[in-house]
Order: sequence, then structure tokens, then C-alpha cells
Amino acid sequence: METPSWRARIRAEDELLEQLNDQAEKARTRRAAALKDGAADLGSVYAVAKELDLSWTAVAKAIKKYLTE
Repeated sequence: METPSWRARIRAEDELLEQLNDQAEKARTRRAAALKDGAADLGSVYAVAKELDLSWTAVAKAIKKYLTE
């Protein structure tokens, strides 16, 4: 079986990278929604951050960045 040309391989890898980036963006948005739900459930962003061992600013920034754009 013949190996695809380097151009074809680059094109295929670029398509794969685009798909992965799209999936990662969707996952970040779903994660931010879950963080927001956690804040509603626990009463604050700080409580979510403490439970997940994250900084409260990281949690707040994730919610703001992916749910307000």
C-alpha cells in the first residue's frame, strides 16, 4: 500500500486538529456550565473552587469566559 503524500498527510492532520479544537471548545463551555451549576448548588464560586482544589479566580474566569461570549 502506498503512503499518502506529505501534502495529503498535512491536510488530514489539519482537519483532525480543527475537529479536536472544536471538541475542546465545546468541552470548555460544558465545563463552565457545570461550574456555574456547582456555584448555584453550593452557594458560591469560592465553594466550588474549594471542593475542586482550584483557585476561585480560575473558576470565576472560566464561567465568565465561556458563558458570556
